[in-house]
Amino acid sequence: MATRVHHPPTETGAIATRRPVDYVWAVARISLGWIFLWAFLDKTFGWGFATPAERAWVAGGSPTTGFLKGTGENALGGVFSALAGQAWVDWLFMAGLLGVGLALVLGVGTRIAAGAGTVMMLLMWAAELPLTTNPFMDDHIVYAIVLIGLALANAGATLGLGNLPIVRRTAWLK
Repeated sequence: MATRVHHPPTETGAIATRRPVDYVWAVARISLGWIFLWAFLDKTFGWGFATPAERAWVAGGSPTTGFLKGTGENALGGVFSALAGQAWVDWLFMAGLLGVGLALVLGVGTRIAAGAGTVMMLLMWAAELPLTTNPFMDDHIVYAIVLIGLALANAGATLGLGNLPIVRRTAWLK
């Protein structure tokens, strides 16, 4: 069986040969981006999935209060519950959800999004310590690992806008 060789895009803009693994990373990128983007949309508009309409951000609700207030009994709960409902925390959290979500779905700024998303995931993981179902591993750590993989795999270049000439020329947009 012949092995496909991956070649990066050329200076003339020719599209590189894609391997199956490139498409797997691209689908993972879009899927994880949708998780962040959906969390932003549901918390903003209260579409009734995780956030009821009366607790929507546009209705005056706080997107951080429910999760952070529930951490009071945890190891770092005092720190995190003190942040719950503060306007600057709400804005920073929502900007993170929107920015990471859009960047991953579009495939632009994937490295920055992976870094920001990893920080968000690790903070949410820390807020839940000690974990009740596993000594240290949960979905937040798995998402952080996948985000790091997306950045290392240049996942925005497949099924995304990562092949645009401006993105290829500008390191922080990759």
